[in-house]
Amino acid sequence: MSLLELDGIHTYYGESHILQGLSLSVEEGEIVALVGRNGVGKTTTLRTALGLTPPREGAVRFDGTDVTGMEPHEIAARGMGWVPEERRVFSHLTVEENLRVAAHSVADAAGRIAEAYELFPALDRFSDKDAGDLSGGQQQMLAIARGMLGDNDLLLVDEPSEGLAPQIVEDVVEALRAASADTTMVLVEQNFRLAMDLADRFYLIDHGVVVEEGETAGVTSDDERIRRYLTA
Repeated sequence: MSLLELDGIHTYYGESHILQGLSLSVEEGEIVALVGRNGVGKTTTLRTALGLTPPREGAVRFDGTDVTGMEPHEIAARGMGWVPEERRVFSHLTVEENLRVAAHSVADAAGRIAEAYELFPALDRFSDKDAGDLSGGQQQMLAIARGMLGDNDLLLVDEPSEGLAPQIVEDVVEALRAASADTTMVLVEQNFRLAMDLADRFYLIDHGVVVEEGETAGVTSDDERIRRYLTA
């Protein structure tokens, strides 16, 4: 049984038909990357899984339960976390306060926050700093740390490298890799090489459907079956 299954999903924004029969699955313990050009439905796939943009047709199953039509907070309570592209940290709260908000319902919250600081040493150094004063990379690390603190079995991570300097991207990637030891992840990432390096498997999406899938080992953007879906 897969941890997450999307089966024949059709999702719309108004009358715009975004996901057109998309199906995929995610096994426990792996990182799965969703790749493809901008606007093909990658973020919508994450939003559909979490119930933020419910499908009109098809089924979403999480940990063996059909969660189609459930409210996002109900799905989140079952162990599905969300790290949006916009990060959405509480800018006027300190790093420590942001983490405490995320861990408010978790047993041994102090211990879990200490683990987050071990995983993200930069956050420990700036624990008393307002989140709004952090760099983009530090805010991304804080967003990931908050997602992990919720005792989530699955973490949906949207464009973690967006807008970050190359050195900061490396730090974020290493943090995600370390975090994946405890949490299954679905990753939307525009940087194809980064996605292939970080993930175990990939789904290539085009016009709301999966057009290619497989293990990431040895896959490059030069592959003909990949390149035609990545270029404009």
